[in-house]
Amino acid sequence: MFADERRRKINLGGASSAQSHAIILDQAKARRLEREALRRKQEQATRIQAWWRGQREARLVRARMQELFAQDMFSITGLRCLALTCDETALESWSTAVSQDGALAFRSAAAPHQHQTSWLILMRQITLLLLKSVANSPRLNRSVVHLRVLTSIFSPSWYRPTFGSEATDACAAITRYTLDHGYYSLISQAIFAIPIPEAKTSQSLPYLVVLATQPFSILATSDPAYSFALEALLSRILVIPLLPNRIPIASLTHLAGHLPFSTLNLVEDRVPQVAHEDRVHLVANLVTFTSPRYSKLPKAALEAYAGLVTALLNALPINALDARHPGVEEYDSDMEAHAEGDVVTLPPLDPRTTKRLDVLFSTAHIQSLTSALQSRTALVKFLLSLATISPARKDDVLRAVQVNNGGGLVREIYRVYVRSSALGKDTEMNTLADTANAPSWTYLLFLTYLYNQALTTMGDDEFFSTAAPSSTERSIERNPLSLDDLTTFSRQLMNIAFTLYWRTPGELSSGPVLARAGIRLNWEGVRDIITKCLVAIHARDSRKPFTPQDHWLVTSNFDVQSFVEAAIFEEKELTSDSNAEVVVSGTRVRPTHSLSARQLAYLSPRLGILNNIPFAIPFPVRVSIFRRFIQNDAIARGTPDRYSFQGMSHRTRVHIRRSSVAQDGFDKLAGVDLKGPIEITFVDQFGQEEAGIDGGGVFKEFFTSLCKEVFDTDRGLWLATKKNELYPNPHAYATEPHSLNWYRFVGRILGKALYQGILVDVGFAGFFLAKWLGKQSYLDDLASLDPDLYNGLTFLKHYEGNPEDLSLNFTVAIEEFGTTKSIDLIPNGSNTPVTRENRLQYIYLISHYRLSKQIKLQSEAFFEGLSDMIDPKWLRMFNQQEFQILLGGVNSAIDIEDLRAHTVYGGLYDEKHPTIMAFWNVVESFDHEQRRALLRFVSSCSRPPLLGFKELLPNFSIRDAGSDQTRLPTASTCVNLLKLPLYQNEAVLREKLLKSITSNAGFDLS
Repeated sequence: MFADERRRKINLGGASSAQSHAIILDQAKARRLEREALRRKQEQATRIQAWWRGQREARLVRARMQELFAQDMFSITGLRCLALTCDETALESWSTAVSQDGALAFRSAAAPHQHQTSWLILMRQITLLLLKSVANSPRLNRSVVHLRVLTSIFSPSWYRPTFGSEATDACAAITRYTLDHGYYSLISQAIFAIPIPEAKTSQSLPYLVVLATQPFSILATSDPAYSFALEALLSRILVIPLLPNRIPIASLTHLAGHLPFSTLNLVEDRVPQVAHEDRVHLVANLVTFTSPRYSKLPKAALEAYAGLVTALLNALPINALDARHPGVEEYDSDMEAHAEGDVVTLPPLDPRTTKRLDVLFSTAHIQSLTSALQSRTALVKFLLSLATISPARKDDVLRAVQVNNGGGLVREIYRVYVRSSALGKDTEMNTLADTANAPSWTYLLFLTYLYNQALTTMGDDEFFSTAAPSSTERSIERNPLSLDDLTTFSRQLMNIAFTLYWRTPGELSSGPVLARAGIRLNWEGVRDIITKCLVAIHARDSRKPFTPQDHWLVTSNFDVQSFVEAAIFEEKELTSDSNAEVVVSGTRVRPTHSLSARQLAYLSPRLGILNNIPFAIPFPVRVSIFRRFIQNDAIARGTPDRYSFQGMSHRTRVHIRRSSVAQDGFDKLAGVDLKGPIEITFVDQFGQEEAGIDGGGVFKEFFTSLCKEVFDTDRGLWLATKKNELYPNPHAYATEPHSLNWYRFVGRILGKALYQGILVDVGFAGFFLAKWLGKQSYLDDLASLDPDLYNGLTFLKHYEGNPEDLSLNFTVAIEEFGTTKSIDLIPNGSNTPVTRENRLQYIYLISHYRLSKQIKLQSEAFFEGLSDMIDPKWLRMFNQQEFQILLGGVNSAIDIEDLRAHTVYGGLYDEKHPTIMAFWNVVESFDHEQRRALLRFVSSCSRPPLLGFKELLPNFSIRDAGSDQTRLPTASTCVNLLKLPLYQNEAVLREKLLKSITSNAGFDLS
């Protein structure tokens, strides 16, 4: 047929002389390709013929096997034919026959002993065929028949008539084989293929549920296949989304009762290796099926369950369980920012799954688990992972622990596990990253979380309570840690925090020790959490000291002067180029005015200490650093001496009417650079400029008058506490744009005072000062704002009856313009009653609203103006009490010797003049209040400068004021000058001076 085509064509005539070489090559190539194509055709034809012959033979063999199977489907030969043909029709016929009346005959094929081994081998394969058929089409009627047979095959009693005492072993052998060949994957595929709407009517699902738990009733717990089945159950069945919704109610009860949770300890160290989304569904299903059975589970099983859920939570991305519904309370994202691992975004969760996950964070669930779980290690790890996985609900978790005897848990964790640990000991500063300390880190971090949360709703009366610490009844009412405990604990935290700030993150390997402790954070995150608790404890100590002197200082670890110089250098380097950008934790930021305390710690260990744990450095040292920062800033701006106005060619000249000091200041200084020298010219009531040149004193006079006006509570911008401490008016009027502009202006003016070292005799409420320093305020600060509300919330916290009897809900009543309106503290707060479980949240939200939310816009505007003058990181070097001292001087006894040593005399006076000597005799006889009145009379501020009267600029001065014995002393506060007549008698001097300083008679601003 192909003879002519295969014959080689030979040209006997020779090559034509006209034919080119290229044509010859092309012809040869074409013939070669033609031969290759022919060869491929022949090979393909051969393969097609072979395949066709094979198919024909297979059909013949299959047909023969089907005949043999039909002749006796229960014999060994029939089973072998079924296993080899894998014919779906034959499989359906076989399972129908077995299901109806052939079971006995089927089992009889294995009766002869010599057939049992072959029978079992064939049954393994047929069982797998049945499972695959069900998995591929679980909704067909034949699958119901297959499932009915499968439930028999996986029942040892089915084998007993034939195998007798070996029936369980026979059933186990088939079970092991199918487990090795995807048993749970096939069941999972079948369950997942049935839509949820069909779950209640599905005939297949009840059988599938039985099969899901059947291996655990067949295999011994010591059998390795048992552990394998348990892992497969977790990773294949319990990861099915909305599993409880996919199963009929009757079968759901069966599943919940037959899940092998009592043996979970067999796989506690093996977390299912599944996708993040599957882990979420596994957690949801575990909690749904297990939480009602906590009290019934064996100790080891419950501990294993807690360990498994903990491991799953730690393997999930941060926020994986957060629904992120609108209106979720703002939260501290420190953990999210410092969590180890890549950021993974998961698909949105079904609301039904979200609802089941919410059970994890509920007070009832946490209380149930805490009561049932005896292992403190397992409990602490579980609660720590729960707080870590959802920063938005961290506070809910910690409050739930508080409600369930959180005080007793705090005390136990500290005294049993933390106090004796090596972490934070003065002699163990270099062992933080030692893996041997991993268990201690777990307890320490959770204790820090829990105690810091307790402080948010703990008033000072509770904090300083001296109740017996051994009492556990109503422990929520008492400070769970004694003051001695807190002294030791705070020192531990202080040593850890200082080490973590002083040593760069690269010097500590966060992986081994923190990972082993089950902590999701890196060292920066751990440091932030410890710092937060440390600052809260220090705030209580600042108000009412209970620690030894120098307890907070760490200056023994370094040379203070070198620290100061290095801190000033680091700050100068950061702000030398305001346009330069740096990368902090993966974020590009500009150093000037934009670095948070956390970011600053990343760039500079010394500035990190000063901004986060400033109390580690003595207060006078920080004040000197603050002054140096301002001095460097002034030099950089071309103003070598920020206090001097002499020789400055460029000044801002401003005309101020004495009758409108505040309004003119607001209007004319709005766009002025207040860091530069301001020359004030007063205009009298007739519109005439007052004589004189502003060398600094006139500006202080203006500043003093301005402060008296803008801080007058009658103006509507400020209110005063019972201690006469100012805070922004929370009224809606104060949030209008015009009012906010006034707050910005006042912030800039006070910034000017700080910049130039002018003391301001104004006291601010501590919770308002906290806003300046970037800190939060809690229940303990509410006592200064609203004592009645504070007492009411304290009563609610300690109330032993049912809080619902008080008819409270999550709203706050605000009265404005004679009308009271109710504001929800949480979504649907008016319909959410305050209960025993949520009262701590209510107390926190009320305090937060009154102390922060009501004055949020006002505080932000004020701080915006203040930040124009003073870098926020300079302010963060102080707490509220220290900042008030920096602003208005130290509230302590006036040192007359220091004042006398730094007093300047003018006119006829010198330090040996008789009137001056009489003056100092009189002043030394004054009591504390009289001395303060004198200082206020002369300088407009009753408190001395922090670092002594050498810091008072200009210096305290005394000048003669004539010889009229009836004239009262006067003062020019703008230049700190006392004008003292030449009194001849010490008694007269005392009388006249007291009259002036107590009644402001003869007060002279000029």
